[in-house]
Amino acid sequence: QVQLVESGGGLVQAGGSLRLSCVASGIFSISINVMGWYRRAPGKQRELVALISSDGTTNYTDSVKGRFTIPRDNAKSTVYLQMNSLKPEDTAVYYCNAEGLTYYTSAYSGPTYEYEKWGQGTQVTVSS
Repeated sequence: QVQLVESGGGLVQAGGSLRLSCVASGIFSISINVMGWYRRAPGKQRELVALISSDGTTNYTDSVKGRFTIPRDNAKSTVYLQMNSLKPEDTAVYYCNAEGLTYYTSAYSGPTYEYEKWGQGTQVTVSS
């Protein structure tokens, strides 16, 4: 079964940078319609950070525009979140999301469709 595996979180000082990665693993091949990053700060609801569709169209929440980018490598089934000029208010658990998944578990299997998948989350802490 497909899994979204995140990496790259950690502790960074304000003004610094981090790059998160999320790879779809456990399958032979996959295509994903939309990939994105969400975050949940302490005491707050989960919010959208950035999305990228299969054609490269991106969408960012206002608070990260000009600081974050969301490149995607379809060949590697991977989406990244490049975070620059980090602020303490960016501190949160960041979750990878995939919508519209079509994947094959082997070279001989038929396609499996899933509407949505979430990663396990990775902590990002920005110190002032």
